[in-house]
Amino acid sequence: MFQKLKAIQERFPHVTIMGLKLSNSSDRENLIQLLVTENITFPILLSHRTFPQIKNGACYILFENFKNPMTCYEKDVNLEILYQAIQGLQKQPSDHSKLLNVVRSTSWKQDIITKDQYICSPLQNLLLFYPGCVSADQSANRLFISDCNHHRIIVCDGNGKIMDCIGSTPGFEDGDFESAKLRRPAGSYYNATEDCLYFLDSENHAIRRADMEARLVQTLYPTSTVKKGGIWNRIMSKLGLESSMDTNEEEKPEVFDSKSLYFPWHLLKSDDETLYIIDRRFQTLWTMGLSSGKVDGVFEGSPNIVEKCGQLIRQNLSILDKTPCDQFQQKTTDVCALDGLPHSVPLSSLTTLQNHMFICDKVRQRILKIDIESGVCLDFQLSNLGLLGFPYWLNSPLEMVYAGGNGLSDTAIHHLEHFDLLPGKIDIHLSVDVHPEFELVEPLQESCIWRQARGSATEISGMDDPQSIEKVGVAQLWYEELDNVATLKPEPEMTEDDNNLDKNTAVEDGKVRITSTVLTSPGTSEVVIFAVLYCKLRKTPNSNGGNQEKYAAKILDFLSSKRTGKSERDSWNTFLLQSKGDLRDLIFTKPVHIRVRLNCFDHPKTDNKRDFILTDSSIKVNVSLN
Repeated sequence: MFQKLKAIQERFPHVTIMGLKLSNSSDRENLIQLLVTENITFPILLSHRTFPQIKNGACYILFENFKNPMTCYEKDVNLEILYQAIQGLQKQPSDHSKLLNVVRSTSWKQDIITKDQYICSPLQNLLLFYPGCVSADQSANRLFISDCNHHRIIVCDGNGKIMDCIGSTPGFEDGDFESAKLRRPAGSYYNATEDCLYFLDSENHAIRRADMEARLVQTLYPTSTVKKGGIWNRIMSKLGLESSMDTNEEEKPEVFDSKSLYFPWHLLKSDDETLYIIDRRFQTLWTMGLSSGKVDGVFEGSPNIVEKCGQLIRQNLSILDKTPCDQFQQKTTDVCALDGLPHSVPLSSLTTLQNHMFICDKVRQRILKIDIESGVCLDFQLSNLGLLGFPYWLNSPLEMVYAGGNGLSDTAIHHLEHFDLLPGKIDIHLSVDVHPEFELVEPLQESCIWRQARGSATEISGMDDPQSIEKVGVAQLWYEELDNVATLKPEPEMTEDDNNLDKNTAVEDGKVRITSTVLTSPGTSEVVIFAVLYCKLRKTPNSNGGNQEKYAAKILDFLSSKRTGKSERDSWNTFLLQSKGDLRDLIFTKPVHIRVRLNCFDHPKTDNKRDFILTDSSIKVNVSLN
């Protein structure tokens, strides 16, 4: 049912969708699990009232403007009937409105899927947010972890060191790993001959291919609706002209293809180069030739799936027979298992690598590493976290920052300070005091810092020759940012011998120190510094397991915003407590939002009164996250 609602969201972005659940307080844990598992992006209202229309179970209710009579449909109604009903509610579009024609089309249009409208929950800032699937490269000792609700695939070795990351933001776009856009990647398969990772882009209803050597993502199926990444697209996106370009193009309506993928989740490959694609509820199987890249068969129902590829599924699940069943937790009440194969749910959630089995634990939001011979669960913690960079959900388009200065307004400002200085170069030294009950998992790296200067200042941290710039302003900074986009290159992979601490960051006396440099002209300006710290609860000696309820409350206090209500907070608290593990091992990100406002007077003049003097200033800002 939720997949149908998502399909309606994609094809009719102008339609408002909301859920109504009749429940009591005991349902809150299941509701949070549902939000995370289904990645629900529309609001759900909880009510204790009785509604006669839905006494017999879930259903769809369609209405317009809260005035017209409601139309009810059973939950198993055909999706095309819902499409026709929604179209019937709409007025006839104007001949001059191509955009409305596009929006009301019932064809798959990945390029107009609404932007990410994630639920702002504390779990958003966990290191992994619903790790749904994992696969392995045996020869190079690599794991490919689908961090589903963060819309990325994390590449790491068998010890947890992050080697790369595929995907940057939600969307549907090909390109290099940094600019490629995915939407809830799921099952994957590594082809050693090509050194390519084939993976399912679930909510884009697509099969993508990541060339691990070239670091490029391409779409294998479908190919007609995907955007191509590149310098020009990134520049037009920076200028805010991307959407206007799309709407000016002539749109050709497409006929719905019954063979189209529909929220694919599991991906298997047979010896004859056939790909088997299965949805998460094991209701539909698609077959595709790897060389042709076209869907050549669709099979409905569990019996047909078992008949077609049951042996291949059993082969992939055979490793579970060697592992104690209590080594990991899986909530399966919301997912239908395959008939005849009751343990088929974790089909894409486990893999083997060098005598170890790796399992996605979707309850504790982590990856388990188990020794196959002994059945012992080993410690597996991801490291080299700075390679993940700045999280996409905290970033902001530059034009929003410039236009209104509210690009980061949804995140609380931890510190705001004003200074009156002379124009010239200004070194800003930040000292961030983290709460004593938390500790940094890794030192802050430069890739996890976002800086921006507005007004009469420009940010020059890391520039080789900042003295070469004498006068700066908004226009100059704008074009400098465009130049940076056009020359964007992937950062080199860090090695064990590299120094993890950049010259602009350090950790001293338990405090995080960040150095930023700006050049200012006369006038007012603002410097925005946003950093992301990877933290976990500090373990005290001889504390044993401790009080899990207390740990959950501390984590939520640290991560929750002021807008989080008590009932919502209680729900997330219940969700955290369902894990049997030690919550002190849970790694999460803590955003640090700092703004420094500068008021610079006129330049001091030289003796000849024709030139002006550039001054060097240094300011210190102390920030407390307690």
